[in-house]
Amino acid sequence: MLSRRRLLHGGLALGASGAGIAALAACAGTLPPTDTAAEGFGQEATGTVTVWCRAATQTAIHAIATSFNELHEDLQVAVLPIPDAQYVTKLATSIRGGSVPDLVDFDLINCPLFSVRDAFADVTELVQALPFRDSLSAGHIGLVTHEDRLYGIPFIGDYSTLFANTDLLGAAGFDLAEVSGSLESLMTTCQSLASALPDVHAWAFPGNASGAMGFTIQPMIWAAGTDLITGDLGDQSGNIVGNDVVEAVLEFHRQLWVDELVPQRSFVEDGAQWGHDYRSGDVVFLPSAYGPAVAEAEEGFRPISQNVLLPGPDGGTATFSGGDTMCILNGAPNASGAWMFMRYALELDVQRSLPTTGYMPVRSDSADAEFAEDYEQAVVPVTHLDEGYVPSTLAYNLLYNQSSSPWLAMIRRAVFDGDVPGAMAEAQSEYDRILTQTQL
Repeated sequence: MLSRRRLLHGGLALGASGAGIAALAACAGTLPPTDTAAEGFGQEATGTVTVWCRAATQTAIHAIATSFNELHEDLQVAVLPIPDAQYVTKLATSIRGGSVPDLVDFDLINCPLFSVRDAFADVTELVQALPFRDSLSAGHIGLVTHEDRLYGIPFIGDYSTLFANTDLLGAAGFDLAEVSGSLESLMTTCQSLASALPDVHAWAFPGNASGAMGFTIQPMIWAAGTDLITGDLGDQSGNIVGNDVVEAVLEFHRQLWVDELVPQRSFVEDGAQWGHDYRSGDVVFLPSAYGPAVAEAEEGFRPISQNVLLPGPDGGTATFSGGDTMCILNGAPNASGAWMFMRYALELDVQRSLPTTGYMPVRSDSADAEFAEDYEQAVVPVTHLDEGYVPSTLAYNLLYNQSSSPWLAMIRRAVFDGDVPGAMAEAQSEYDRILTQTQL
């Protein structure tokens, strides 16, 4: 299984670029609509449900498909992993050719690329009828929504929070809850830690990993009620120049670098060793995911690695609601069976088992006492799914995930070169250019 560290390694998820864009442009409205309101839909289906999944996250869906198949003699789920970098192009090609899988499990940021092109079945009424509808991840729901209709369900989660080595923090006389209310408070704490604990670094970030920096820094901006993109899907532009919150977040990271509060290797860290220095006890604070901060750590370290939601410059909190969604294709041969499997994947017991595969639930009611005992640090994001967010845009991969992204260029110019105004101006121009090119 690829970890979140690999998933967010700069340039891994290429998404809709190059050939992907061309393939997408030709697949709009080519499939016959699936009638999810038909009598008996999603009940007593038989045969085989073909699911395409991301190769990077296949561990979760393989485990769930195996348990589903054991319970259903007449309906079996066949899972086909697709390399992440090929997924968008391969799916667009299959749609254009009229030969599609029943169900796709893929990165939630890619949902808008296909929902705006009428590729997915409308499951609005089915989702709204779920008794636990209000507990589903808000960030995931936002990405499967288009023009107030739902075209999929949340499946697995991966959330960013601020982790802290509470032993080191406590040794310096600080409490995580007390110092983490804002970036301003955290900066003051980091500067104090430099004096109190000269042998460790106060903070760490992978400064050359575009995806990881987006996963952990964007929530600091969202926490203040703003974003780097403005406008409705299909009519978007950058929201960078003149955005005081973006400037404050960049200045925060610039100060960490200037004051040597982060390791020098932050300059070149591309995500391959994300969290290693934190798990080794050499770093106090690490904005990250459950995997690098907890699951990949030695068991003895895990209890002292505690977390809170990521704060904004002056307060507020947010998390990046990463992970996967499931969507039924229009024209799917066994759409009814696909919904049966989707509904099963959202069952409480199934969701609570996800951490064993490396991922988090997408239902906030998953975090009962037993879950909290087994996965203590997962409780914070799972019980605050209403504070999760992901921007809905047709250009996410181009803006944030590629090593050549304007997001990473802005971070590096602002943080390492010290030119915050120039970095923001350049990013504004590039965001506008890319968004214009990818609009419908």
